[in-house]
Amino acid sequence: MTTSAQPTEHLVNHFTRKLECETDASDVRGDQEAARPFVLIDSRGEAAWRQGRIVGATHLPTAQIAQRAPAEIPMDMPVVTYCWGPGCNGATRAALEFAKLGYQVKEMIGGFEYWTREGFPVENDHGPIPCTTDPLTAPLDVTACACG
Repeated sequence: MTTSAQPTEHLVNHFTRKLECETDASDVRGDQEAARPFVLIDSRGEAAWRQGRIVGATHLPTAQIAQRAPAEIPMDMPVVTYCWGPGCNGATRAALEFAKLGYQVKEMIGGFEYWTREGFPVENDHGPIPCTTDPLTAPLDVTACACG
């Protein structure tokens, strides 16, 4: 691999665009804790929603976004989508549907899997679901990984 002292424009553009479209679990949790306005969309089906979801999320399966979102989510409200995890492109599909409607939207990479692995709040219809931080995927005792 060769390196250059000068920024390579296409790489700068690529990573800038990527950050415009993606966020991660620790950043979403930080935004929740700071009470920044956004809507967190769980794009999974009903059975998955009932099994467990991120506290504060709104359930809006991908197939219903085009019909329901304009009536339920203000156009000027930022949107973050999530699905199961990195092996699932459901959050990408949901983000695409929101983008088609004109929303400012980001996909939460890592999805529900990494949210729970980082020990962030999860619930189901019966209440909170305990999660512990996986020390192989997230720092212990802090929300942010300090990688930004």
